[in-house]
Amino acid sequence: MITIEEFKKKHSTKIRIIGLDLGTKRIGVSICDENQSIATPFKTLIKKDTKHFINEIKEIIEENDVKAIIIGNPINMDGSQGKSSQSVKDIANNISKSINLPICLWDERLSTVGAFNLSSQLDINLSKREKDIDKNAAAFILQGALDYLNN
Repeated sequence: MITIEEFKKKHSTKIRIIGLDLGTKRIGVSICDENQSIATPFKTLIKKDTKHFINEIKEIIEENDVKAIIIGNPINMDGSQGKSSQSVKDIANNISKSINLPICLWDERLSTVGAFNLSSQLDINLSKREKDIDKNAAAFILQGALDYLNN
């Protein structure tokens, strides 16, 4: 894994990146255009086991010519790293053993809340908001990282 700062120094802006919101049961996936300007919700994966999940990510990477991964890091509101953050780091390390792409963690504080609030402003009904929350949170995470990379 590399830091977002290292990624910014080393990598082209002409690559597609996926964003992941790692939950215990569902994984939100987003993807950006090759100009890295817009993150789009892509899909929600149901987590059966780590091997199956990593294979699904590999398929998405191959089918969409993805060259990097941004993973939301659920840092506590006070900036400390709790159990959820450690769990995400462990999963990210497992991914890095199977997928040879740059992987960065991105502070995802309030991403789910932000995605939910944004969808409510767009007048999307509650059941659809809840159904799409994981992939929307992944897009919120990825968009935050893209905005950082582009500034």
